[in-house]
Amino acid sequence: MRFLADESCDFAVVRALRAAGHNVETVTETCQGAPDEAVTVQTRRILLTEDKDFGQLVYAGSGLSLGVILIRFPGNARQGMVKAILELLERVGDKLQDRFVVVQPGRVRISRYAPGEQ
Repeated sequence: MRFLADESCDFAVVRALRAAGHNVETVTETCQGAPDEAVTVQTRRILLTEDKDFGQLVYAGSGLSLGVILIRFPGNARQGMVKAILELLERVGDKLQDRFVVVQPGRVRISRYAPGEQ
């Protein structure tokens, strides 16, 4: 799968996904400092982020085309974060397009959205 990791995404997730054979670019490597709106419109990848603002952009009709995985792991639970992301991709990886996914310790919520709709 093809992903774009936002600047807020823990690089441990990037390393693990690359090691698992996924194509992962990072905002830091490709468009550092770009506003969130530009990141969502320019990418043809599923976005990995820890920034809740992307939820507002998605549901406000920003034109995000592929999907978002919002990672919400507090400091005391971060040791399980990479495993949770890898398990999510193993279970439903091919069904993440047009989805807004929130991954938390012990919980995954998957919502469908229609890109470009308000």
